[in-house]
Amino acid sequence: MTSDTTADVCVVGAGIAGLTTAYLLAQIGKSVVVLDDGPIGGGMTAVTTAHLASALDDRYYHLERLHGERGARLAAESHTAAIDWIDAVVARERIACDFARLDGYLFAAPGHGEEELERELAAAHRAGLHHVARISRAPLPWDAGACLRFPNQGQFHPLKYVAGLAAAIERRGGRIYSGTHADAIAGGDPGTVTTIRGTVTARHIVVATNVPINDRLVIHTKQAPYMSYVIGVLVPRGAVSTALFWDTGDPYHYVRIHPLGEGDFDLLIVGGEDHKSGQADDIEQRHGRLEAWTRERFSMAGDVAFAWAGQVMETIDGLAFIGRNPLDHDHVYIVTGDSGMGMTHGTIGGLLIADLILGRHNPWQALYDPSRKTLRASGEFVRETANVAAQYADWVTPGDVASADEIARDAGAVLRRGVSKVAVYRDDAGALHECSAVCPHLGCIVAWNPAEKTWDCPCHGSRFSKLGEVINGPANTGLARL
Repeated sequence: MTSDTTADVCVVGAGIAGLTTAYLLAQIGKSVVVLDDGPIGGGMTAVTTAHLASALDDRYYHLERLHGERGARLAAESHTAAIDWIDAVVARERIACDFARLDGYLFAAPGHGEEELERELAAAHRAGLHHVARISRAPLPWDAGACLRFPNQGQFHPLKYVAGLAAAIERRGGRIYSGTHADAIAGGDPGTVTTIRGTVTARHIVVATNVPINDRLVIHTKQAPYMSYVIGVLVPRGAVSTALFWDTGDPYHYVRIHPLGEGDFDLLIVGGEDHKSGQADDIEQRHGRLEAWTRERFSMAGDVAFAWAGQVMETIDGLAFIGRNPLDHDHVYIVTGDSGMGMTHGTIGGLLIADLILGRHNPWQALYDPSRKTLRASGEFVRETANVAAQYADWVTPGDVASADEIARDAGAVLRRGVSKVAVYRDDAGALHECSAVCPHLGCIVAWNPAEKTWDCPCHGSRFSKLGEVINGPANTGLARL
């Protein structure tokens, strides 16, 4: 894009939610423009472990308490529909993304009784998942005890999938511009998205940036950012059953096998060790604890080939926020609050927002409405609000270190400099790079993440590169360079 552009719909964010929306609308002839400040799928879509599941992280008995039996049923219906839709699109567009149908197993973590499994089984059946069954043990290398079997789940390679989806959009006339940061988003009739490369004018604007960059406060009081850690371990081919596995721990562990093509090994993907973003002082140990958990249970585990982390947005009531952006123009939409189910929640987002734009009835609209008020989640709202308020105390605390001399190469720390706090990174050559430690979203003090080499905001989840460039909203600009 080198000049001003017009379209029916402008989608900001080329992840699973944005591309699903764009595909559905381009398929029926709508003029669609997709913008992303990075590569296609380069945000949180790139770091997902890609469990496609109707077995939700927030249990059905919990969703039933918050949203009622009908709400839990609609949640089950929508996540099942999302997996089915991905299956159909992979076949229709012939996307080679290692998509597979497989079973999922929920088992009790050590110290957790089986009562939770019984409650979840009954609630899943009330939600319409009648094929969920209790069995004596999961197909794991150790006896984890009784478990729930969720049939007909799915998995795929997320980057291969979004690349195929993007190609399908462009074949239908959609325009995708990566490396194009959305500087300003203004709803209207029409609305505008301003970038350094020009302005997009569109009747409808969809903000699918994982966390809304166009909303200063409203949505961010109803969801909280959590970092989750993942390792990929080599195991002999066929040594672990091809399935999805989850335990009931808090934080819980999630496991699956990914084929590595030709060769003697598969990749065992294991995740867990979650914590509030920017609020842990043992980050460097979390991958190690995950590896120890894995080796204790999978004796055949070989080398750790990969280690990474990603951020999930946990809403106060367990479901995503999808629909018209509160307090905004009627034609501005958001998708956020993945709640650990980013691939299915993102797909639901595309299906639902496409219907809203086209004026079609969608039975999930009220359930995912970003303006909803879930009174039974008020306790969680109060706890999260208090947690955010407590982070502002960082303004008056000492720095992480007394002097920049204490910062190792390829590491960072927050220093106090008079009344200010400075985020200081020392590169591999020993040179120092200084930024303000104040998040430009709402003024919290960022924290250094030594595992990801990022600056993370402990309030609302904004994340910045080691040099201060913004890589995750809600902040839409980087840390101020000093």
